[in-house]
Amino acid sequence: MIHFKHFKHLAGAATIAAGLFTSCLAYAETSVVVGYQQIVGPFVTAIADGRFDAAAKEAGYTIDWRQFSSGGDISTALASGNVPIGVIGSTGTTAAATRGVDLELFWILDNIGKSEALAVRNGSGIEKPEDLKGKNVGVPFVSTSHFHLLVGLEQVWKVDPREVNILNMKPPQIIAAWQRGDIDAAYVWPPALTELLKNGKVIADSETIGAASVPTFDGLVVDKKWAAENPKFMAAFTKVLADAYADYNKNKAAWTADSPQVQGIVKMIGGDGAGAVEALNMLSFPNADEQASDTWLGGGATRALSESAKFLVAQKQIDKALDDYAPFVNSSYAKEASK
Repeated sequence: MIHFKHFKHLAGAATIAAGLFTSCLAYAETSVVVGYQQIVGPFVTAIADGRFDAAAKEAGYTIDWRQFSSGGDISTALASGNVPIGVIGSTGTTAAATRGVDLELFWILDNIGKSEALAVRNGSGIEKPEDLKGKNVGVPFVSTSHFHLLVGLEQVWKVDPREVNILNMKPPQIIAAWQRGDIDAAYVWPPALTELLKNGKVIADSETIGAASVPTFDGLVVDKKWAAENPKFMAAFTKVLADAYADYNKNKAAWTADSPQVQGIVKMIGGDGAGAVEALNMLSFPNADEQASDTWLGGGATRALSESAKFLVAQKQIDKALDDYAPFVNSSYAKEASK
């Protein structure tokens, strides 16, 4: 038989246990999964050196970093509710939003810029984009490269894409076809692009096409409901992004192959220092004030998503574009971080 005095002790112990259980639950609830990809940049450096983890801890969160092989995988994880924040490209963001994923783009990870380019083979007779008529051009279909090739032809160079023989090829197939002389040009990214330039030259890239039309980019997206419920985390996370990007843009020359910043990138996503530096130089990373401007989250990103939607409809990847993509872009976090 339990004496009342012992019962009080047991009740007290139960209360303590219940309290511990509740605090454990609370701790579990503050863990957030963030998905990233093998894309170089200040974002990855700040993961490697622990700046995100420190800021999250101060805000009462822990981050579970997970590397994904593609934006499509992150979109799926985001739609299922398993990953509230992740890295997706502009066409992938458009596709996910159109298919009903309630996300918002809150940071431009990078402007793809010079890292995707239209290269022409030596001896092809192509000196300018208008010379592509009647030529064989390789490109991976439904990629940001494919999108910019078509935008370049139709909107920038005023060339009917039907007058160009555009072939659907993966990067390794492009290299093989190039070496055989089966294709005259290709729109692709490194390392395939690097290989093509051994016997060719760039005549246009996504930086120039983006400036004349709409840019292609990689972005950080977040589940809209989750972001609204976790403002403290969002503010801390975006502040680290703002500081990391400002540091890179101010001290770019210090990001050498052996620097801690670049070695941090290598540690997180593989490759080597020299390759990481080469890739960094092909991309551009807008500071927080640029992020919030009309060029990006203040308007440009919405226009880019709308144009991407037209492209995805034409490629039969989505049935119908949405009337408005503005609800899927949020500049408020970047604005706050830029102060």
